[in-house]
Amino acid sequence: MGRYARSRNVRWLASLAAAGLLLSGCSGSPSEGGTDGEDGKDSGGGATAGKPLTSQRLDWGRCKATDDAPAPGGDWQCATLQVPVDWAKPDGERMGLALIRAKATGDRRAGSLLFNFGGPGGSGVSTMPSYASLTSSLHERYDLVSWDPRGVAASEGIRCRDDKEIQAAESTVDATPDTAAEEQAYLKDAADFAEGCERTAGKLMAHVSTTDTARDMDLMRQVLGDAKLHYFGISYGTELGGVYAHLFPEKVGRVVLDAVVDPTADTIGHAEHQTRGFQRALEDYLRSTGQVPERGSQEIADLLERIDTEPLPTSSSGRKLTQTLALTGIVLPLYSKDSWPALTSALSAAEAGDGSELLALADGYNERDPSGHYGTSTHSQRVISCLDDKQRPTLEETKKLLPEFEEISPVFGAFLGWDTAGWCHEWPVAGQYETPEVSADGAAPVLVVGNTGDPATPYEGARKMADELGEDVGVMLTWKGEGHGAYGSGSDCVDSTVNAYLLDGTVPKDGKVCS
Repeated sequence: MGRYARSRNVRWLASLAAAGLLLSGCSGSPSEGGTDGEDGKDSGGGATAGKPLTSQRLDWGRCKATDDAPAPGGDWQCATLQVPVDWAKPDGERMGLALIRAKATGDRRAGSLLFNFGGPGGSGVSTMPSYASLTSSLHERYDLVSWDPRGVAASEGIRCRDDKEIQAAESTVDATPDTAAEEQAYLKDAADFAEGCERTAGKLMAHVSTTDTARDMDLMRQVLGDAKLHYFGISYGTELGGVYAHLFPEKVGRVVLDAVVDPTADTIGHAEHQTRGFQRALEDYLRSTGQVPERGSQEIADLLERIDTEPLPTSSSGRKLTQTLALTGIVLPLYSKDSWPALTSALSAAEAGDGSELLALADGYNERDPSGHYGTSTHSQRVISCLDDKQRPTLEETKKLLPEFEEISPVFGAFLGWDTAGWCHEWPVAGQYETPEVSADGAAPVLVVGNTGDPATPYEGARKMADELGEDVGVMLTWKGEGHGAYGSGSDCVDSTVNAYLLDGTVPKDGKVCS
C-alpha cells in the first residue's frame, strides 16, 4: 500500500517521513556560485533547447534553506535536472527536478546510489540528509543522491488546497459517513479536492506517473555518469524500483527494495493489505502492553465511535479532535516500535477526555506546523497514485465491501474501505494500469527486504514482488521485526546483508531470514 497517504481521506503515506524522520531540507536550486560537477570540473549550466538531455551537466551548488527547514550544510549539494514534461515528446517542453547529493567519503567510489523514500509524494531532497546517518558505510563508496520527483516539493510540487481549506475539511468531513447526507458531503469534498489539483497542476496532472518518474531516473543515471542504476527504494520507492527494472532491465545495477509494495494488488487489494497490516501492528502493540488484542482493539474502536459522536477538546487553539484525526494519531506511532509509548500516553489521555496528544500526532503525520501551515506531500501523492491507478470503485461497490473491511479490522476497516470510493472520485485524468508491471527478465539480482511486522506495506507483498521480478532476479530477505522498513531498524543481520550486497555485490541466498 505504499502509495497511500491521507490529506482528507484516510490513505496513509508509506514513507520514512511518516515513520518519524526529522526532516531537514534544502531547495532544489543551488545558491550563488556553482561547485564542481561529477568529474570535479566546473559543470556549467544544464540542458539547453536543441541539445540532448543526456548531455546536460548538473550545476551543483550549496543547498538553500526552505520555508520549512534550514539548509543542511556540510557536504550536501543541490542541483536541477532538466527532464521532458511529456516523455512521449522528449524534445518538447522541459521541467526541472530538484536533486541533492553528498559525494562518497572514501577513495574506492562505486558510483551514485539513488534513494527514493516513498509516498509517493515524499521529498528526497528534504529526507536524504536525515537518512544519511544510517548509511555511513554506504557513503564511503557511493555518492548519496536523492531527488524530489515530478510534482513533488521543489520539483513543481502540486498543492490542491490552501491551509484554511485543509483544516476546514479535517473539521467537518466525516471519512466514515453514517448517513446519506454525510456520504454526499464526503464525495463532494473528494471532487472539490480533485478540482483543486487540476486547477493548480494543469497539464502536469497527466505527466506525474510512476512510469514518468522511472524514465526520469534513467536520465538521471546517465547524467550522473553511471553505467548501471544503483538504487535503494523504500515503501512506494519499491514499486518505482520495480517499474524501473521492467523498463530498463539491462541497466539494473545493485538495487535494494525495502518495505515492499505488493505489485499484484489493485486499489482495493492495497486497501485490504493496509487494513490487515495496521491491525496486525496494533495487535502487536496491544500485546506489548499486556492487553488481549481483540478486547483492546474493540476498546479503541469504541473510543473512536464516541469521538465520532462528540469530538474531543484539545489545547490547540480551540481545535477539536475528530474521529478521522484521532485515527491518524493512532496510525503514526504504529510505524515505529519506538513510538509505542507515545501511543499509550495519547490513548490514555483521549480516554480521559483530552484529545491533545492524538491531535499532535495527527498534525505530525499531516505535516501541520504550529502556525497552521500544512505540507503538500499528500497532495502530490494523490495526484500521482490517481494517475497510476485505473480502478475507481463507486459508492455502491464500496458499501458492499465495507463488511469485509470491518471484519479485518474494527479500528481501521471502515476508514480504509470508504477511502476506496473517495480517493480518486471524479478524478479528471484516467489511470494508467490496474497493477504495475515489474517483471524484469535478464536484470541483475534485486534484493527484496520484507519485515513481518510492517504495518504500512505488509510482509506478504515482499514475496509477491520477488516472484513478479522473475526467477533469478528477485532475491528475498526476511526480517522478523516491527515497524515500517527493515534496514537501519536495529537488525545487524539485515544491515550487514544489505551492505554486503551494495558494497561487494554479495547476493544472499534467496529466502534468508533475520530474526
